[in-house]
Amino acid sequence: MPRSSQADFVRTNERQPWRQRLISLVSRTVHWADRRLARGLRSFLGVLLIIGGFFGFLPILGFWMIPLGAALIALDIPPMRRRLLDWLERHRTDPKDRPSEP
Repeated sequence: MPRSSQADFVRTNERQPWRQRLISLVSRTVHWADRRLARGLRSFLGVLLIIGGFFGFLPILGFWMIPLGAALIALDIPPMRRRLLDWLERHRTDPKDRPSEP
């Protein structure tokens, strides 16, 4: 990797700490699942992600799966859905995370 692109890579990762990357991942996934997945399928996938998250010490799985699964389940519970979407809107900083306007 040439020096300039390596420096750009380091600067990009420094600007977006792990917390922001996790919020970005959850935001994009929640908006995708809200548009494309059926109600029961979202909950089922959320439960599978949470179960997989408990095995986060294994190489392929990760602890990031727990908040993502909880967010998918929250989409199917109306009061939790409002709270989740409001929270994601407040913490969103990356313009590519914003849902497309219909």
